[in-house]
Amino acid sequence: MKQKSLEIFIPGPAGRLEAKYYKNPKFGSPVAIVLQPHPQYGGTMNNRIVQLMYNIFLENGFSVIKINFRGVGKSDGVFDNGQGELSDAAAALDWIERENMDYSQCWVSGFSFGALICMQLIMRRPEVNNFIAISPQPNVYDFSFLAPCPTSGQVVYSDNDELVTKESIDELYNRIKNQKGVEVIFSKIKNANHFFKDKEKDLRVEIEKYINEKTALI
Repeated sequence: MKQKSLEIFIPGPAGRLEAKYYKNPKFGSPVAIVLQPHPQYGGTMNNRIVQLMYNIFLENGFSVIKINFRGVGKSDGVFDNGQGELSDAAAALDWIERENMDYSQCWVSGFSFGALICMQLIMRRPEVNNFIAISPQPNVYDFSFLAPCPTSGQVVYSDNDELVTKESIDELYNRIKNQKGVEVIFSKIKNANHFFKDKEKDLRVEIEKYINEKTALI
């Protein structure tokens, strides 16, 4: 019988965090967290790209959690301009690691604002094996903290993004492309906007290809 996702609350720095969680019953399954877009622009853990990412991890053998940041949905607290949301993400990672102490790999991922929090988190958590950052906004947020980028991963971007300039993606690529022991893949989705409208299938293909490559030996 297929195990269902659970709607739960986990402890966070500002109180309870609303979450959805799936535990893979297989011993040694990898773990992943998925982070939502900007709370002040309608972002929640029910965003369709966040849900797509959650489903991809679930279907590819992961235990996975997604959360509503503080002040979103039923989560306690108020928006904290990124610092508090980073602490919320760290709390989610702590929680899923405790629930899956036998995990084989640790992944973090996020969409838009969530991609920023995802990449900030990898700077603090050396146990993370891979990240997936979807539609990061280096023209809006400062990514100079990636000096260097400590973890291999995938950056997925669109070539018709109305919110992100091509020049800023090129700058991000040049910042992190050549680092010893770290490989960051930049995957372009053609004819897509920031939200990948009508391009979810293409997005899934690129992400699953990367995940399958990195988990093939588990």
